[in-house]
Amino acid sequence: MDEAELYGDRIETIHWNGNGTARAGEIPNQGLLARVSRFGRTIGRATADTGNPLAVVVEDMLGPLEALINGRRTLMFGTNSYLGLNHHPACISAANAAAQHFGTGSTASRVASGNHRLHMNLEESLARFFGRRQAIAYSTGFMANLGIISGLCAEGDAIFIDDHSHASIYDACRLSGASVSRFRHNDAADLDRLFRASPVPGDRIMVVVEGLYSVWGDLGDLPAILKVAKRHGAITAVDEAHSLGIYGARGRGAAELMGVEDLCDLIIGTFSKSLGGIGGFCVTNAPELDALRYASRPYLYTASLPPPVVASTIKALELIDAEPERRQKLLASAKVFHAKLSEVGFQLTSPGGPVGGVKLHGIKRGNQFWRRLLDEGVYVNLLVPPATPNREVIARYSLSSLHEPWMLDKAIECFVAAGKATDVL
Repeated sequence: MDEAELYGDRIETIHWNGNGTARAGEIPNQGLLARVSRFGRTIGRATADTGNPLAVVVEDMLGPLEALINGRRTLMFGTNSYLGLNHHPACISAANAAAQHFGTGSTASRVASGNHRLHMNLEESLARFFGRRQAIAYSTGFMANLGIISGLCAEGDAIFIDDHSHASIYDACRLSGASVSRFRHNDAADLDRLFRASPVPGDRIMVVVEGLYSVWGDLGDLPAILKVAKRHGAITAVDEAHSLGIYGARGRGAAELMGVEDLCDLIIGTFSKSLGGIGGFCVTNAPELDALRYASRPYLYTASLPPPVVASTIKALELIDAEPERRQKLLASAKVFHAKLSEVGFQLTSPGGPVGGVKLHGIKRGNQFWRRLLDEGVYVNLLVPPATPNREVIARYSLSSLHEPWMLDKAIECFVAAGKATDVL
């Protein structure tokens, strides 16, 4: 089958007759559809020999970190289940009980009939956990960034973001209408340059950074960057999506670890990593946050979190407090795993932590390495441009407190075998 047969020159759609009935038809593959089609052909060419890494199907779960993929038992090293709480019996029990009592979904937004008692309990738990006055919960972590940043900033304001920021931060900036400038990754001096060059007053500028950057797996230089931001009078927002539950004495994230929580006006995060569910949040001491419930479109116009997810998230927050040994084991495993990968010769993206990556050379070789690793029985994430800094190709791995020593050893063996087979090593 050639490329034209595979992707087609025309795309099936539905046309409407004058009487309102539908008929099957075709429209020429041009304009908007042609651009999508070209992108599809690019993906098809890049993955023709190895399979599309974005289309992996987890056929079954054989345990918290073992899955059936392509009919093969596979170790999962790309799940973001840092603490394994999505499989914790207490979280599952809480979700089951909530489903039995409240049903499977809320069916409405928080400003309609979707504002359940559990949602209020969740926000109270979040505020208490972070030692803040209030919290607001969103239906996804992406929406939390979208809602908070675009809800607070508008035309005439300015937003300064780290060059390695997550896509949700970039999209939030675009939605806000504010002017947006990037500073070099973890470069406080470059941030200071932006302030000195900006005509916008400091109190109308927001600085957005992350506690743990999920592509390279490195920590943000929060002390230096937040001090520059506060010196200029800016509002600061720290996304702790990947650091929540892992760093700090109580697991509140990188800002707690570095002792700079008092410099964070807004802490944003997600429930889909360490907390094992789905959803997002923002906590703050600023009373103005409450008004965003009536001005934040992702909050106003999205159905609220399903009660089972809310109940399991509340329980997961309790467990982060009650079971600190989970993050201790995670960090110990991460140190061992990183050291072994480095010893055998892989070029790694960060000094070592619960998420990291192997730098590869080109999309084709990256695909070959990823596919060979999957065939060996280990799943990781393949990250390619434009989702990566400096147009890098990265095999990103993430560890869990539930990874046992034998799993780490097996994964290292598979990494080495895949690396040698694809000339990465």
